[in-house]
Amino acid sequence: MTRTRALGLGVFLAGAAFAVGGGEYSTWAWYKLRSQERVEQRAVDSLTRAVDSLEALARAVETDPATQERIARESFGMIRDGEYLLRLPAAPSGP
Repeated sequence: MTRTRALGLGVFLAGAAFAVGGGEYSTWAWYKLRSQERVEQRAVDSLTRAVDSLEALARAVETDPATQERIARESFGMIRDGEYLLRLPAAPSGP
């Protein structure tokens, strides 16, 4: 191998090593960022589903009479005319 080829090979190998592991934007850093991006995208997708669900619930509370009645009955103990509300004592806890 001539001296020029050996020097060229050495420069190439040094450049390849720097590209893979060195510098601010190395290949390893890129892989790490891509992995972190996937994790964050899953978190965003999960939060998007949660927001969509809460928006649907808010719409139902504002517009759906059945949902409004259910909330009034569960939260405030409201009853309709002709119904009776029975309150049972709480069961004793512990021995």
